[in-house]
Amino acid sequence: MIDEPTKLKAELLCLGAKLENPAGVRRGGAGPAGGKFFNLPNRSNVNVPVYGSYIDSSPFKLVKQKRNNYILFKNGIEVCELDEVPRPSFYEKLTSDGTPMWKIALLHGSDCLASTVVQSCHYWMLNKPCKFCAIELSLSHGSTTDYKRPEQIAEVACSAVKDGVRHVTLTIGTTAASDKGALTLAKTVQSIKEVVELPVHVQVEPPSYLNYIDTLYSSGADTIGIHVETLDREVLESVCPMKPQFEEFMKAWKRAVKLFGENQVSSYVIVGLGEDLGEMLEGLRLMSQIGVIPYIVPLRPMPGTQLQKSSPPDTNTLLKITDYACKMMNETGLNPYKNVAGCVRCGSCSMIKEIYK
Repeated sequence: MIDEPTKLKAELLCLGAKLENPAGVRRGGAGPAGGKFFNLPNRSNVNVPVYGSYIDSSPFKLVKQKRNNYILFKNGIEVCELDEVPRPSFYEKLTSDGTPMWKIALLHGSDCLASTVVQSCHYWMLNKPCKFCAIELSLSHGSTTDYKRPEQIAEVACSAVKDGVRHVTLTIGTTAASDKGALTLAKTVQSIKEVVELPVHVQVEPPSYLNYIDTLYSSGADTIGIHVETLDREVLESVCPMKPQFEEFMKAWKRAVKLFGENQVSSYVIVGLGEDLGEMLEGLRLMSQIGVIPYIVPLRPMPGTQLQKSSPPDTNTLLKITDYACKMMNETGLNPYKNVAGCVRCGSCSMIKEIYK
């Protein structure tokens, strides 16, 4: 039985909430952008979308009361109070080279430091980006830098620990080289590990040669995300025209599980791209058998992307697919609560931990 706070989280993830002045919201970048992080009544976090045309039809509205406290309304009726995750103090600081730290890395959820090491993608250069991706849009908004040097991220990590940061997520736009960005991530992991004891999560698509996954593991990375995005092969080819085929992801997942171990390999799976439900469920079964945690998230249509006029999935579909993924994880012995760093540990953009529990 799925409890009411989890259903509320699913609704908020799919529908978003109107907010009169969404200041400070990330309007581009890798992953689910355009949201604010809140603590739910059951003490879990949620990344509530507040930016995008689909928000206009949301029944939810957030009304600020004082500082970080909001009242959530649905169709004009008060639902509950929500506390926004406080702005961390490291946002007010500069790195030693004078760069604002918030341009180097951001707080995700309550305790995750996240950075897109290279804020550009080779597929954008080829004019064939993944249709939902907003990775390069944050550059046009002036909210980040195109490349974060390893020592910059390490410096921010040291400062962010004082704000309660307990793990790090590093992602990257796919590069033209055969490593797809793995070598750059490896250097960054090493720099962080040299100065602070934090578990680090890396995200990269399957490299041309699997030994680059070995390089990431040897660098000290604790967990890895190899994101297939969709488990429908036709949708993968249409929405992510430059991504490898599903079979290449399976090879990379198997190599990663062998190295990183049980519960430390994950993959984003987006619901709402027009996928066939049967293919989705079969793919989730295969992932679980390999040992990969499926991080189920709804499509978040961002302005400026090719899918900006699309709609997120309905809440029941998202709940149904997430529930199935959790059943598969239970059957194969996977446990998202044992993941030590990254999106799975954070959990703000998915309900896999709430439903698994």
